[in-house]
Amino acid sequence: MTYAERLRQRIAESGSALCVGIDPRLDRHPSVGELSAFCERVIGETAPYAAAFKPNIAYFEALGVPGYQLVESLIARMKETGVPVILDAKRGDIGTTQEHYAKAYFDLWDVDAVTLSPYMGYDSVEPFLRHPGKGVYLLGVTSNPGAADLELRDLLDGRRVFELVGDLARRAPETPAGEGSIGLVLGLTNVSSDILERLPDVPLLIPGLGAQGGDLETLRGARRAAPSVINVSRGILYADEHLTFAEKAKNYADQIAQVA
Repeated sequence: MTYAERLRQRIAESGSALCVGIDPRLDRHPSVGELSAFCERVIGETAPYAAAFKPNIAYFEALGVPGYQLVESLIARMKETGVPVILDAKRGDIGTTQEHYAKAYFDLWDVDAVTLSPYMGYDSVEPFLRHPGKGVYLLGVTSNPGAADLELRDLLDGRRVFELVGDLARRAPETPAGEGSIGLVLGLTNVSSDILERLPDVPLLIPGLGAQGGDLETLRGARRAAPSVINVSRGILYADEHLTFAEKAKNYADQIAQVA
């Protein structure tokens, strides 16, 4: 089963296209033990409404060795729920270094997909595509204002820089990972009909809903066949603290279903 098929199956099983981002604020959790318990609760409560989990490795790396031990144990817990795991690492390096990242994430931690920076070219992405059943998300149009500095810049042929990244995604069928193994990150705060029309029909990882203020209505009528997920992190972890994590996840899943 390819990554895209696995993700499509999970979306159908859960009735949800919500990706739950695990981006814990370290200042809110004074000990690794408390942080672990918090993340465990988030995972357990939101799993029924999650099409994917997306732990952001930076928040755990900041804790050093205990952080690496924690994220490894949390990924194992996510895998137990049957929900696909997208590791938000945004790695981008030369091929031999990427081979070792791929070994760590796919062979050791067994995550289902990884976010990558594609700006060193296809040979920096290819090592991850040697793993059947796994996927990658390349940074296409991100949710930050700085997307205008590079990703949204015009090219001489009338296209834009992010379309070059889209061209890389079209090469997925040529790889051992197969059709749909290369997806794109598309920030909800920068979505437009023009951008959607310029992107190939590949899986999208869409951050920017919730605390970042992205508007789901910009996705209405997109008519894309590839399975895509919409990420919410702080909106579930820390907003509306009178609600349970499960209630917040269900609310977002329902909102997303209205425009899917």
